[in-house]
Amino acid sequence: MKVKNEMAKEYNYIKKGDQVVVISGKENGKAGRVLRVFPKKKRAIVERVNFVKKHTKPSQKNQKGGIMEKEAPLHVSNLLLYCARCEKGSRIGFKILGNKTKVRYCKRCNELIDKS
Repeated sequence: MKVKNEMAKEYNYIKKGDQVVVISGKENGKAGRVLRVFPKKKRAIVERVNFVKKHTKPSQKNQKGGIMEKEAPLHVSNLLLYCARCEKGSRIGFKILGNKTKVRYCKRCNELIDKS
């Protein structure tokens, strides 16, 4: 019998470098670029969004130590891909083009997000 986490679907509609908008939580309405994606955890780190304070001890790398701020991962269900044509966050779908490439598109305006 498989554990629930092993059966979880990996999210692959948000990729590194995408522009996204946060749709819920304390960071609601903020936009940024995706810096890193964790597909198995269903989380993504977005630039300048969801800062947390991390207390660090002095070390050779960081001589002073102290309180540092860094971006924490957000769940992908709280993110919408930003459509440049609509100029807002929108849901996305997948299409298979004539040359058998799978591309993402905006469900609001049918604009292709992945330019091939």
